[in-house]
Amino acid sequence: MKRVIIGLSGGVDSSVAAYLLQEQGYEVIGLFMKNWHDDSVTISNECPWLDDSNDAMLVAEKLGIPFQTVDLSEQYKERIVDYMFQEYEKGRTPNPDVLCNREIKFDVFMDIALGLGADYVATGHYCRKGTIEKDGKEVYQLLAGVDNNKDQSYFLCQLSQEQLAKSLFPIGELTKPQVREIATKLNLVTAEKKDSQGLCFIGKVKLPDFLQQQLKPKEGIIVEVPKEQTIFNGEAPEFQSEEEKLEYLSRKIDYKIDYGKVVGKHQGAHYFTKGQRKGLGVGGTVEPLFVIDTDVQENVIYTGQGKEHPGLLKKALFITNEELHWIRTDLALETDETMEVMARIRYRQPLQKAILHKVNSGLYVEFEEFQSAITEGQFAAWYLNDELVGSGVIS
Repeated sequence: MKRVIIGLSGGVDSSVAAYLLQEQGYEVIGLFMKNWHDDSVTISNECPWLDDSNDAMLVAEKLGIPFQTVDLSEQYKERIVDYMFQEYEKGRTPNPDVLCNREIKFDVFMDIALGLGADYVATGHYCRKGTIEKDGKEVYQLLAGVDNNKDQSYFLCQLSQEQLAKSLFPIGELTKPQVREIATKLNLVTAEKKDSQGLCFIGKVKLPDFLQQQLKPKEGIIVEVPKEQTIFNGEAPEFQSEEEKLEYLSRKIDYKIDYGKVVGKHQGAHYFTKGQRKGLGVGGTVEPLFVIDTDVQENVIYTGQGKEHPGLLKKALFITNEELHWIRTDLALETDETMEVMARIRYRQPLQKAILHKVNSGLYVEFEEFQSAITEGQFAAWYLNDELVGSGVIS
């Protein structure tokens, strides 16, 4: 009998996943990961991880499976929280959920599970795993979940073949309503539970509050750059090569204060991210103001009016070789090769038509349509049909 260790989060998805594994004849053990214990930054005095671990325990009891809690807060702090601060201080916007899967659930947690004699690790993610044979070897595929509304393959975009080989995603074939229905039938305590928000596993922490406690506030100016600014209207130069064109399309505009006018003050450029609209506190504009860039060195926020502001829109992005990752290593591009894909630059974004161009220094993703707020530090992921084949950090 194969042994599966499932990360029980105290939510409905992992509860039902555990039940389905039992039905499939696996020996199932539930583990709750405690990743956070600094109560100074939780918003309310309810202790979310306690509630969650309690719910997880009740589900395990109901299903009659062994249950224990593992404390991963030290690794979480090192690998996720510290990394997030470094990224914010560089003016990049990290994605803790993608990292949490790569570094915690499918690495630290997986090691613990395999140490407990598990054959597989399972999670309640809405995605599917495929297996194909290629050149006599088994190759694993990460496929989108059947529920388009809930597909979470994006969050797993950094997994490797080794990690996928040992992973199971029992609810990937189901829709959220079907999952809730099963939980209700089984009378599980998590059946009606709302989907968790907030940082993966930190519980109900407001990210800005959390950052503000660690990153010191520093007053700076907000500059509004008009659409008509000549930097947006310059003629595109003549390109000697495809690579030159891509470099131009993905370039970062170097904004200067005199490109616009000062319209307000802020408490720290590192609290803001590209495309952000809330929290600027500047009124009186015809269209809402959006952050088009942040300069953490000079502590200046550059903004523009309206969703269609040219400072928000770009057709290409670049990923360095160090931050480029192929789930399907057998499909990895060689220099000068291209690939037509569907790509997204954030979770829940509808897939966009794009072409990958591999160059010596990394990979360009060139989109057919303009993309809004391509943000450094976030992950771009690309698909062939419903298979996520690779990803990378936007540089």
